[in-house]
Amino acid sequence: MQIKSLPETERPVEKACSRGIETLSNAELLAMIIHTGTKNKSAIGLAEDVLSAFPEGLGGLGACCLQELTALDGIGNTKACRILGAVELGKRIAAAPVRGRRAISSSDDIAKLFMEDLRYARKEHFKSLLLNAKGDIISIEHISTGELSSTVVHPREVFSMAVRKSAAAVVFVHNHPSGDARPSEGDVETTRRLVDCGSLLGIRVLDHIIIGDGLFSSMREMGYIK
Repeated sequence: MQIKSLPETERPVEKACSRGIETLSNAELLAMIIHTGTKNKSAIGLAEDVLSAFPEGLGGLGACCLQELTALDGIGNTKACRILGAVELGKRIAAAPVRGRRAISSSDDIAKLFMEDLRYARKEHFKSLLLNAKGDIISIEHISTGELSSTVVHPREVFSMAVRKSAAAVVFVHNHPSGDARPSEGDVETTRRLVDCGSLLGIRVLDHIIIGDGLFSSMREMGYIK
């Protein structure tokens, strides 16, 4: 059934305008992003196919790629890029400060900043959060992608931008694709080495946050960073 065959009050756009956007189902929201259907299937039908293609449902879109989407019948490059664009915009909205420069005051603040971006990632991403003396964010730097190890996360790469931007402190963040936020022995060893290097440079390592699926661990709160 094509969307135009539905009663006007049940079409996603009309329904959103009359009842509110929050009343739409996930498939209806995705259908508005997909915009058009195919000869044999409506935009809502395509949206349902996309959602059912990922075991995690809607959450699976957080880590999907262009090739996965275009492998679905009826989803070409244009529709796939619309979906990916909406996902990326959602991640940026979740991480954006409400107004002005964002200050960090707790591990919860850091976790909220990175959770939606990293919780669905299928590879480990190591990032650094550079802070000034007041605790305001200077920038977020991407350090590496891949399994966290001493060869991937080298102090030279980790601290080079912090030195260049005159950061007073840094917070490290990486994710566990397994969804388990507990630190591994390698995480602990790497963190201690980076804390020592930061001390030599006069850049304080405030915390190392590990992001899981909706959960996080703070290595400072766990006693690994004094």
